[in-house]
Amino acid sequence: RIAAWSIGYFCDWAEKVDDDRRRKLGITADELAHMRDVLANMYYPADKELDIFVQHDTFLDKELMAAADLPADQRPINQNWAWDHILRSCFIKQADVLQGLYFLNHLYTNEEIKRNFDFYEPMTVHESSLSPCVHSILAAQIGYHDKAVEMYKRTARLDLDNINNDTDDGLHITSMAGSWLSMAHGFAGMRTVNGLSLNPFLPDCWKGYGFQFKYRGRTLRLEVNPHEASVRLLSGKPLEITLCGEKLCLENELKHTL
Repeated sequence: RIAAWSIGYFCDWAEKVDDDRRRKLGITADELAHMRDVLANMYYPADKELDIFVQHDTFLDKELMAAADLPADQRPINQNWAWDHILRSCFIKQADVLQGLYFLNHLYTNEEIKRNFDFYEPMTVHESSLSPCVHSILAAQIGYHDKAVEMYKRTARLDLDNINNDTDDGLHITSMAGSWLSMAHGFAGMRTVNGLSLNPFLPDCWKGYGFQFKYRGRTLRLEVNPHEASVRLLSGKPLEITLCGEKLCLENELKHTL
C-alpha cells in the first residue's frame, strides 16, 4: 500500500507540471498511464466476510486464537518456540497490517481501523519494541483509551520491567521513541497530513501532561489537564491549526474544554 501511495503521489505531482517540464524530467504520458494502471490493479488481500485486510493469503487458514490464551511459561514465544512453530501459528510479533493503517492513516476511516484492530491486536504478542506504540496510537484514535494507556505503559516500561526478557541485550531505542509517539500521536492525537491537527484526551489515571514541539518553524506547547487542552505559540508566526475538530488561528494561545 505504501508503494502504491508513493506511485500515486508521483503521478499527482507529475500531472500538475507543464508538458515542457515533464519532457525535461523524462516523464512520458505512457509511463504515467502505466503507473495509473498499476495503482488501479494493485492487489490488497482482503476478506469480505470479516471486512478486514488479510495479513497474507493463507493467514485465515491458520488456527486463530488469542495471545492471552498462551500459557505464561511459553512467553515470550520467540524464546520458547522453534521458528517453524512460530511461523505456522497465527501469532504476530508486531503491527503489520495495522502498521500500514498507521502510516497511511488519512486514507482509512476509524471504522476500517477498528475492524482490523479488533481482529489483529488479540493475536499480537508484542515481542518487538516497535509494536506497542503503534497499537497505542491506533487504540487512542478509535476511542480505546484504556488499551492506549496499556500499550503506552508497555512501550515506556519495556526495559524498566524487562517485559520481553531481553533487556540484557541492550536498551530499546525504538520503545523510547515509541513513548513519545504514543503521547504525541496517541493521547494528543497529533496529525500533520493536512496541516497541524490535535485531538487530545487525558487518560483517567493521569492528572495531566504537556510537551513542546517544532512545527514549520514554530515552537508550540500543548498542555492537557482534566478540564481543558491548551496550545501555546512560543515562537514563530501565527498559523491555522485544528484543535479538537475545530479550525482555529493560533496567534498566542488556544484553549478547548474537555
